[in-house]
Amino acid sequence: MNVVYFAWVRERIGLPQETVETGAATVKDLIAELSAREERYAAAFADISALRVALDQELSDFDAPLDGVREVAFFPPMTGG
Repeated sequence: MNVVYFAWVRERIGLPQETVETGAATVKDLIAELSAREERYAAAFADISALRVALDQELSDFDAPLDGVREVAFFPPMTGG
């Protein structure tokens, strides 16, 4: 699946996107897999309350299943203005 990172998540990980082979069942499981990779991922996902996630460009939650999902995007909450 394609994993996309925006804003400070991208800055901490150092990549705008990557293709990930995963057996993760939920978004939380994917975050655990990514965080275990290395410190930059652990730093980016240290506080998931400061993150939002979209599955195939639809806002979702961290307990959502990943079955059939082609794209996961992580980004900070948006502010209005």
